[in-house]
Amino acid sequence: MIERSHHDMGGLPAGKVELTEHDYADWERRVDALNMLCRACRLYTIDEMRKNIEALPPQAYDQMAYYEKWVAALAQTLIQRGTITTDELGRKMEQVERRNK
Repeated sequence: MIERSHHDMGGLPAGKVELTEHDYADWERRVDALNMLCRACRLYTIDEMRKNIEALPPQAYDQMAYYEKWVAALAQTLIQRGTITTDELGRKMEQVERRNK
């Protein structure tokens, strides 16, 4: 028998789904644009992204917002494929952090 993963809510009570329109934050739009660009350039597959979102630890999965999961999975996928290195990602994150201070 296959064990249910933490993210798998199929058949479980999850409460009411609130269908509300909202504006997206700039960073969310950037994550979406980066995702679309990476897909258009064939830098990953949907299956790879899904696998890496589903591989998030339960606590992280529950605490992260939708686009936070995307950006974490995208980074992991690009590292796994050798498109970027963890060092390159770390340096870029430091640059962004310094810029935002």
